[in-house]
Amino acid sequence: MNSTFTEEDYQLIEQNFSGLRDSSRKRCANRTEYETVLKAFEFANDAHKNVRRRSGDPYILHPIAVAKIVVDEIGLGYKSISAALLHDVVEDTDFTVDDIRRNFGDKIASLVDGLTKIKTALDGSKDTTSLQAENFKRILITLNDDVRIVLIKLADRLHNIRTIEFMPEYKRDKILSETMYIFAPLAHRLGLYAIKSEMENIWLKYREPEAYKDIESRLENIDAQRSGEMDEFIASIRAELDDAGYGNSKILKRLKTPYSIWKKMNTKNLPFEEIYDLYAIRIIFHPKENYTEREQCWHIFTKITSLYPYKSDRTRDWTKEPKSNGYEALHLTVMSPGGNWVEVQIRSERMDSIAERGVAAHWLYKKNDASQQDSDFEVDNWLKKVREIIENPDANAIQFLDDFHKELTTADIFVFTPKGETRRLEKGATVLDFAYSIHTDIGNKAIAGKVNQKLVPLSQVLHSGDQVEIISSATSSPKREWLDFLKTSKAKGIVMESLRKNTKDSIGEGFRILDKRLNDRGISERIKVMKRLLAYYKCDTKDQFYAKIGIGVLTLDDLDKALRANAPANESFWSINRLFRPKQGRIDRKKEYVIGEGSDNTFIIADCCSPVPGDSVMGIIDDQGRVVVHKKSCSVANDLASKRGEKVIAVRWSEKSVSIFLTKVLIRGIDRAGLLNDLTKVISEDMSINMRKVVFEAHDGVFEGAVELYVKSTDDIDNLIRRLGNVRGLEMINRVEINQ
Repeated sequence: MNSTFTEEDYQLIEQNFSGLRDSSRKRCANRTEYETVLKAFEFANDAHKNVRRRSGDPYILHPIAVAKIVVDEIGLGYKSISAALLHDVVEDTDFTVDDIRRNFGDKIASLVDGLTKIKTALDGSKDTTSLQAENFKRILITLNDDVRIVLIKLADRLHNIRTIEFMPEYKRDKILSETMYIFAPLAHRLGLYAIKSEMENIWLKYREPEAYKDIESRLENIDAQRSGEMDEFIASIRAELDDAGYGNSKILKRLKTPYSIWKKMNTKNLPFEEIYDLYAIRIIFHPKENYTEREQCWHIFTKITSLYPYKSDRTRDWTKEPKSNGYEALHLTVMSPGGNWVEVQIRSERMDSIAERGVAAHWLYKKNDASQQDSDFEVDNWLKKVREIIENPDANAIQFLDDFHKELTTADIFVFTPKGETRRLEKGATVLDFAYSIHTDIGNKAIAGKVNQKLVPLSQVLHSGDQVEIISSATSSPKREWLDFLKTSKAKGIVMESLRKNTKDSIGEGFRILDKRLNDRGISERIKVMKRLLAYYKCDTKDQFYAKIGIGVLTLDDLDKALRANAPANESFWSINRLFRPKQGRIDRKKEYVIGEGSDNTFIIADCCSPVPGDSVMGIIDDQGRVVVHKKSCSVANDLASKRGEKVIAVRWSEKSVSIFLTKVLIRGIDRAGLLNDLTKVISEDMSINMRKVVFEAHDGVFEGAVELYVKSTDDIDNLIRRLGNVRGLEMINRVEINQ
């Protein structure tokens, strides 16, 4: 490819930068800030001259696009815009951070330096099991330095996946896995819903392309059919708002995203036809004086519910207790005149700005509103919790990433102290977690609690609205069994540290416990076994593993499962039809491998998602050098690829495969005499498909069940579902994972 830029290239650069120039001019507070952005562009443009991306476009188009996301979609200022333009200069050219500092000052240089370290980490190639986790730990530690580094990195990742079709498949799978495991949840936690949704949709488009196209097509048809009805629905609400003095409100309508529908279909085992609230409308009002924004949200609520019936169990009030990312709104679901459920979101202009721009808008309002200066914003509280995880010196990289992922994705509850103060805890937290959230000494000395004036044990799980009191004793101290029910990372860390201090020989004790368990099973080849156990329990060293056993963090209750994890091909618990065993060879990550056709590597069909020929699949190299084949949408595969991106390879099915694969379908319908016989006749006689397991139940006239069966490809599954759809009384037939 010719690298020297042509006149068309320079025109393309100018065309792209003109949009950023306009956005920056509106965002910058003065001429000096604006000129800094222009200077950053000129610097970066010169540094990347005659350099192209994989697509063939001038490389500078990428920093321009990232900077435009930073200003338009996140709402950051001139320093962040400049850093986004410069973010690849130090890594990809001869310029240094000191060069950036001399030309743009300390803060922009600091942002670029943080982004450079992230890129260096992600592009590392050292082959270790925890490399990817170490890389992400370095990324997330920047939350301790300046959250803008992570915000710019989110913009960088968003543009990279917007252009992901130009990347080789193995790298595409790695990047999409990272995106769904860390970046999309991180965007959600930082309040960047539009970015999070776009990341999820791109993930689905490449991981489940057929499902994505099908849902997108269905949504287009629904929009064509119901658009007029929705316009009338909005018009009636508009008239009601005008009458109530909210004539300057905006009312926006939108359809649910393909990913949100796909996720609900898969997590709840529902067909598309049973996803009801496909439409949502958003009301954004300009608040009146003399009334709080929350009061006005509820005033609008009463106006809407005077027109349409609403579903009371779907009402969500985040105006009193915002989400941990600062999100505030009042949500309700109403029945439209056409008989369709519609979600309605009610927000003030301030709430909408925070919902769309996340932490950038959150801090902007905090900075500009004197009444907010000393308030304890929930997003600030979340960042405090993040820093507790980051600053834990004992967490290995994989444990760190697991803790952080859990912190990103866990829902919250609200409980009260005896004095009525609100405390936010993650869902599933116990009385003891609450005690540690107040103070370490209160947790260490706790012996029981009172929930709503009733005496309860420390293991009692809390629910939103509970009032909690801790009963303590001066002689109490942390106990190993507390680790069995503690939920929060902070509390577990405190207890583990206390147990370490009080246990003189935890490593020796752990060795003795494990040695006895292995002897009981007659296992003598300890070297091979230890490698497998360290990988399964996510420990970096044997001493760390023994110590965790010794203090009781690891109970080894699942030791048999751990011993079978990543088992060699000649061990009896691998089913013969689940394993392809050609000659073993060196794996080239840049090569695409064909499953079951003269390949020189071992392929194992993953039990977690049970892919069959026709499914979109990816390969992940395990510790024995074999390739485990997962569906691209498998959550386990996304987890593994996020932590071990260097182990991802591209695989595809052989067109000549004659193997059989286990799959499962759920069936629901109206019970009648002979229904089961009709089902099994279609499966066994008409389709000649072998069944492994059939489980059905009938309750109050409703027939539900599941069939596990052996198929050759997704064509068999599609044909079966189509044929079963003709059986009288059946309402739902869905393929699901084997373990569901």
